Amino acid sequence: MPRILAIDYGAKRVGLAVTDPLQLIASPLDTVHSKDLVDYIKKYIEKEAVEAFVVGMPKKLDNTDTNATQMAKGCVTILRKNFPDISIHLQDERFTSQMAMSAMIAGGVKKKDRQNKANIDKLSATIILQSFLERSSRL
Repeated sequence: MPRILAIDYGAKRVGLAVTDPLQLIASPLDTVHSKDLVDYIKKYIEKEAVEAFVVGMPKKLDNTDTNATQMAKGCVTILRKNFPDISIHLQDERFTSQMAMSAMIAGGVKKKDRQNKANIDKLSATIILQSFLERSSRL
């Protein structure tokens, strides 16, 4: 079964997470520079089948757009252009960075590793993907 790839898009870095082949568990994959995203995904798809993308969509508490929402929408446009055969799902990403930090603290991750924003980005992508999987299983 093909995997699902989650994207936590940022101006500088993009956190990536992926499901296992059975699409049950989300795991951190990598963090790449925003400009390298398409090339990274193309190389990944050469090795692994990907059925869908899940893009984290930043929203405020009142469900309005944030400053980062337009960047995420731009990412969706780029994905549609470069990967027209792969479906794209949007997932609310409110509080994922805080959840990622809390998870790292609870997991005993060293302060130095918690300060590495790349770790937070890929863990945020994992939380986005796991939330999508849980939401999809209820449908």
